[in-house]
Amino acid sequence: MNQPEKILSLVARGTSAIIPEAELLKKLAKNKPLIVKLGMDPTAPHIHLGHAVVLSKLRQLQDLGHHAILIIGDFTARIGDPTGKSKTRPPLSEQEITNNTKTYFDQVKKILDPKSLTIRYNSEWLDALTIKEMVALCAKVTVARLIEREDFSQRLKQSQPISFHELLYPLFQGYDSVVLKSDIELGGTDQTFNVLMGRYLQEHYGQEPQVVITTPLLEGIDGGPKMSKSLNNAIGLAEPADQAYGKLMSISDTLMWHYAELLLLTAPEEIKMQQANIKKGSSHPMAVKKQIAHDIVAKFWSKSEAQSAQEQFEALFQKKDYSQAHEVSIAKGERKLVDVLRDLQAVKSNTESKRLIEEGAVHIDGTAITDFKATVAVKTGTTIKVGKHRIYKIK
Repeated sequence: MNQPEKILSLVARGTSAIIPEAELLKKLAKNKPLIVKLGMDPTAPHIHLGHAVVLSKLRQLQDLGHHAILIIGDFTARIGDPTGKSKTRPPLSEQEITNNTKTYFDQVKKILDPKSLTIRYNSEWLDALTIKEMVALCAKVTVARLIEREDFSQRLKQSQPISFHELLYPLFQGYDSVVLKSDIELGGTDQTFNVLMGRYLQEHYGQEPQVVITTPLLEGIDGGPKMSKSLNNAIGLAEPADQAYGKLMSISDTLMWHYAELLLLTAPEEIKMQQANIKKGSSHPMAVKKQIAHDIVAKFWSKSEAQSAQEQFEALFQKKDYSQAHEVSIAKGERKLVDVLRDLQAVKSNTESKRLIEEGAVHIDGTAITDFKATVAVKTGTTIKVGKHRIYKIK
């Protein structure tokens, strides 16, 4: 029996907005599979847990019986989404796009159900647009409407240049919806303008407009406003499970609730109950965080990897059994500490090395090293701790 109100309530969990909600209710009441669209530009080779928020929402709609279409934006990646950018992005080469696309499939299969998934490339139809069709598409949107977009309006105010091809990006993303006749489009809150453009264009092409569902942006593990590989605050889906678990344990006690809400779709009432149990002392924050980290790793990696990662974490950080540390092979001997950290890939720059060392966050065999210029002895069995939850053992 179809229960559109109940389904709507379930779909709304962990979202920022459903635009418009009444139209989604009508679509659900038809009791037939809907076409749900999500576009991803292959601008980097790896997907992280920030992407998993919207991918999980797509999986939820798959589980409810709807058909998912994942669009690989191989055409739009050549332009570069101007979202949040203060200047024009350098274009990606065809080879970069191809290489990045190859890694996407294995990663999205950790979340999406391949049985009800169609993967399309938007170069299929965008490369085929004739000049006449291109002019007709552009004629449906005014320049005034395009520069209402916050990214563009801010750049205009700051006298920053906007290349003409950037104005075409939302049109091309919107045209994807026209071609696919999508019923629903998903996107992060930073994609609101782009996904609403699809709804707008569908109406102008005589189609029933799609409903837009936006999901919040997942904060980085450092509490930053957005998880991003370039900001070094991300947890990649291609990372080993034990590293992902350790990073999850490093987030703040406050932030863990948002991770539970967005990645596990934990109901708000359940979160309130857990918070109340911690406040009255019947639950410990560490135990709750370990459970959340375990459940996230179990969901996006596997249950066995989650269990193994938790056991390793407990051995390393609670029992101080460094025999369980991640073993790495680097050059041995008397070496500059900054070079050791770089070889371990524990830091992105000398600036980060300097900060961690001077904060006392780097330990060699249990001893804190606070001199940025220090030289240390590296040999088989040496343990190196970087920050709270990264321990390396030299093999």
